[in-house]
Amino acid sequence: MHPTGHLPEFVVKMQQANLSPMLIDTFSHYYRQVLSGAKGLIFDQDIAPIDAAEIAHYDQLDAYRQAGAGRMNQAVMIVLNGGLGTSMGLTGPKSLLEVKDGRAFLDIIVQRANRGGVQLALMNSFSTDAPTRNRLAAITPDNMPQTFLQHKFPKIRQADFRPIDWPQNPDLEWNPPGHGDVYTALHTSGLLDRLLDQGIAYAFICNCDNLGAGLDAALLGYLAENQLPFMMEVARRAPADAKGGHLAQDKNGRLLLREGAQCPADEQQAFQDIERYRYFNTNSLWVDLRRLKQLIHETGAIGLPMIVNPKTADPRDKTSPPVFQIETAMGAAISLFAGAKAVCVPRARFYPVKKCNELLTLQSDCFILKDQCRLIQHPDCKNGQLPVITLDERYYQKIDDLQQRFPCGPPSLKHCRSLTIHGDVHFDADVVIRGRVTIRGKEGAPAKIARGRVIDADVNL
Repeated sequence: MHPTGHLPEFVVKMQQANLSPMLIDTFSHYYRQVLSGAKGLIFDQDIAPIDAAEIAHYDQLDAYRQAGAGRMNQAVMIVLNGGLGTSMGLTGPKSLLEVKDGRAFLDIIVQRANRGGVQLALMNSFSTDAPTRNRLAAITPDNMPQTFLQHKFPKIRQADFRPIDWPQNPDLEWNPPGHGDVYTALHTSGLLDRLLDQGIAYAFICNCDNLGAGLDAALLGYLAENQLPFMMEVARRAPADAKGGHLAQDKNGRLLLREGAQCPADEQQAFQDIERYRYFNTNSLWVDLRRLKQLIHETGAIGLPMIVNPKTADPRDKTSPPVFQIETAMGAAISLFAGAKAVCVPRARFYPVKKCNELLTLQSDCFILKDQCRLIQHPDCKNGQLPVITLDERYYQKIDDLQQRFPCGPPSLKHCRSLTIHGDVHFDADVVIRGRVTIRGKEGAPAKIARGRVIDADVNL
C-alpha cells in the first residue's frame, strides 16, 4: 500500500466537515501509524512499575493549602461533558441524569462552582452541546460556564483503510477521538488563549460523572509551588480496578499511562497485577496552561499515544463493516511533559458512575449533598468503606431497568457492606440493608421486598 494510503480522501472529508488544520494534521499522524501496522500497544517489557516513593500523597500536602487558596482565582475547572451514557441505556447527555436529591450531575457541578467562585468550562460533544445549553438556560447559574466542542475523527474501514461510507446514518462515519482531544480542542476553540489572557494559569480537568472531583487548594498549591507542568491524581488499585488504566514508567524513567486497550492480549495478567502496577488513573488531571501552550507552540500538535479501537461501523449492528476508531486518553499526556508528577488521592475524590450499581450507591444514603452541592460520604458508612453492590445484569443493566425495580428510590445502604441481587427483585419504599446480604429471586418470576423491611442476612424469595 502507498505510504499515505487513502489519506487524501480523509483530508478532504475532514475539510468538508470544517475541522481545524491542527486536528487534520493530528489524525494524519495517527493514520500513518495505522498504515504501518501500529496497534498502539504498550508492551510489558518496555515499562516498569512506579516506585511508591516517587508518588506524593494527598495527606502530606496540607502545607500547600494556603498557597493554593491564594491561586484559586488563577484556576479553571474543565469538565468533560461529551458522553451520552449509552452503556447505561441513556439517550441524552449523561450529565443530565438525575443522581441526587432531584439534581443532575450538571446541576450539582454548576452550583458547586458558583458557590465556590470557581471558573467552570465544559467540553461538550456535538451530541451533548444543545441539550446542555438548554439545561444551563433553564437553571440560569449566576456565572454561566464557558463551553467548547470536542472534535471528531473519521472511522477507518478495516478492509482497505478508506473512510467508511454509511449513507443510512452519516453520523456513524465519525467517532469521538477520546478525551485526549481536550488539549487540541482547548487550543482550536480559542479558549486556551482566552483563559491565559484572563490570567488563568492552571486547569483542573475531570469527568462529569465523578462528583468526588473538584478544585482543591492543597493540590493546586502543590502544582503551583513546585512549578509542575502536569499532575495526575491516582489511587491505589483494588481488585475492582484491575482492568482500568495504570501508571507506569518508561525505560528513561518518564511517567506514562497504559490503558487496557493498549495492552497486548497475552499480557493481560501482568496488566491486571495490582501489586506490580499499584496505581490507577482517576482521570482527574492538573495542567499548567502556560506549559500546555508552550508544548503546542513547540510541537504544533498534541501527539498523545494512539489507541486503536476495532469496532463495527454501526456499533449496534455487528454485521456492519469492521472499522478502526482512533482514540486518545487525556491522562496519556503525562508522558509528554518533562517533570510531570502523580499524587495518590483518597477514594473520596473518586466516585465515578459508569454502571447502575454505582448509580444506586450514589443515590442511596451512603452519600449526602452538603449545602446542596458538595458530595460527602455518610459518616455511618463503616470505616469510610462503600458497600460492594452486585446487580443481576439481566434485570438491572439499564437506567429504565433500575428505576422499574426501585420505583421509590434505593434502599438504605449506609450500614451495608455488600449487596448481591440474583433475579428480578423489586423493592418497595423504606427498605434497609445491613451487613453482607445476598438476595435471590425465583428464576422466571419477579419477586418483591415489602415496604419497611430490614434485611441483615441472606434472603431467598
